[in-house]
Amino acid sequence: MKTRNIFLYAILFLFFFQLLTDFVGGIYAFGLLGTSIPPELAAVALLFAPVLLLVIPRAGRKVLTGLVIVILLARVVEPALDTRWRMLVSGLGAAAWLMWFPVALWRGRWRHDETVTMMWGLLLGALLSVLLRTLGSGVDISVMGLGQVAGVLLAGLAAWLWWGEGLGSGVGSGVGMGLVGGGEEGGERATFGRATLLALGVMAVLTLIYFAFAAPYVMARWTGLNLTLTLGLLLLAWAAFVAAISWSPRLLNISKSWLLIWNIIFVFALFLTIKGQQTIFPASPDAYPLMADYPAIWANAVFYLMLLLSPIVFLDFHHLTASMIGRRPTLRQMGGGFTLVALFLLLAIFGHVFTTVYDYIPVVGPFFRNAFAWVYLFVGVAMLAGVLAIGKNTDANAPSIPKAVTGTGLLLTAVILAAHLLVAVHLTPAPPADALTILTYNIQQGYSEAGRKNYGGQLARIRAIHPDIIGLQESDAARIANSNDDIVRYFADHLNMYSYYGPKTVTGTFGVALLSRYPIKNPITLFLYSEGEQVAVIRAQVMVGAQPLTVFVTHLGNGGPMIQQQQLLQIIDETPRAVVLGDFNFRPDTPQYALTTRRLLGSWTQKWPDWQDDQGQKPDTKIDHIFITSDLRVIDARYFPAGPSDHPALTAVIAP
Repeated sequence: MKTRNIFLYAILFLFFFQLLTDFVGGIYAFGLLGTSIPPELAAVALLFAPVLLLVIPRAGRKVLTGLVIVILLARVVEPALDTRWRMLVSGLGAAAWLMWFPVALWRGRWRHDETVTMMWGLLLGALLSVLLRTLGSGVDISVMGLGQVAGVLLAGLAAWLWWGEGLGSGVGSGVGMGLVGGGEEGGERATFGRATLLALGVMAVLTLIYFAFAAPYVMARWTGLNLTLTLGLLLLAWAAFVAAISWSPRLLNISKSWLLIWNIIFVFALFLTIKGQQTIFPASPDAYPLMADYPAIWANAVFYLMLLLSPIVFLDFHHLTASMIGRRPTLRQMGGGFTLVALFLLLAIFGHVFTTVYDYIPVVGPFFRNAFAWVYLFVGVAMLAGVLAIGKNTDANAPSIPKAVTGTGLLLTAVILAAHLLVAVHLTPAPPADALTILTYNIQQGYSEAGRKNYGGQLARIRAIHPDIIGLQESDAARIANSNDDIVRYFADHLNMYSYYGPKTVTGTFGVALLSRYPIKNPITLFLYSEGEQVAVIRAQVMVGAQPLTVFVTHLGNGGPMIQQQQLLQIIDETPRAVVLGDFNFRPDTPQYALTTRRLLGSWTQKWPDWQDDQGQKPDTKIDHIFITSDLRVIDARYFPAGPSDHPALTAVIAP
């Protein structure tokens, strides 16, 4: 086993997760901007690139080298492109990877240590992904701004590793060294069905890592539990796996029975983790406003169990690829199998995205409402199906792990935890003030009005306003549709603010969040009746000195349904010293606005009764509002036109 090949695989696996993430995020961006199925959706055909292996007569080193070149160039170039070209180039890179991987397996079918080499590369690649996101406060730092230099350096290192020994001579070279795993076949050739099932299991493993484990911030948002504990338990489990296999490589030869038991417990722990965090939405409007369910103790315990069991994905990867190599599939079998498996990947991606955008998907959309947990069960069952297709293990000695690899894995684990502790902001409350600047901002899930990912531009606008309290809408980006980016944590860390995420990602909302320079106390999420997309309200106390201010943040559905605004006012009731802000989706000339101003005061008209400010701004058709109770006073109100987002930023300075 060559150490350099493990590091090469680590970078290539990392690049696959990054390219696939940006590809799916780019396609979703077009749907986000048009709120409909975009024609760019046709780009998903790139995922079926392995079909080309059915017509390629031979796949030698030149083919592998060409595919690696495409992967590396795509990863270097795509972060700097606009949304359309970024989508296409990242899709091309992902397509090249989906061809390179089965060819690398096929060419390495006689290597005794090839699958272990790949497994360690996968683990190190996942750790690299976690590190890059930790350094970026929930956002992959290597695809933004100056952080892109990291991607260029990694691509350069991969190129050096590939060419350093004659065009990757140790990677899938076909040198005869005996078999590992699947050895009971004794020369039996693979059937197409068996090869496809094994490929399905491999792709399910990669899909789970892409969905969640390469971005632990995502899992923390499933549950609302402490990120440090979530990250710590996950890394503890991975570090223990590294140490155990390094100490006794024969542990890789776990029996198929124990492998199945471990998989079954893990898959159901994963499913129950998400299912236990979801809120069941009644069909009757009378059941609303509805407080988000507090998960039972068992749901949190199952989550921690799932984290501790998570090394099974790497062990599965080894056994699945070993069994595949041991059965010596033909290149056409590999191409056909991975083409069918691409359909599984596509269905899993669509299912994941549809659990949020179901209201915009004709016919099948409603079936995905509140179905987040079932998508993960679908992927987990696919992984189990692949494991069932594995042959019996042999007693062959597993190759020892190079000390450099063991050290790198444990070092990366320690560096991630240290980086998390260094990047995490240690907050102190701001001193009490005579006036508070309140900001409501629909950030369009981090995209600018022109449709480009624009976290930096939105952060700059917020900093220029220097608000004390922020209500964000369309802020739920910690899912694959938005590149698994935790925008709320990114903003909170960079602004040194307390934060409350609002509804968990498992509930299928577009998200609202609360940020504050003052401590946030007793935050809760309540849901309003929704015939279409599910909407929510945050209610929390912001402690400005000894004087609590109650803040409500919401984003109503399309058209600002009257029933939702009625239920919001029901939640507010007679609450004193309250600020109500958000994207209400209704204009000032609507019955909803008239109903609201019978109970609350519009901050803009309190300062500018004729709607026009001293800068000539007259936002009398706006749908973003800040309302206050009559025991508060408006000192100023300002309107900042769209640009960094497709919505304006609206502020009110109030005397608390």
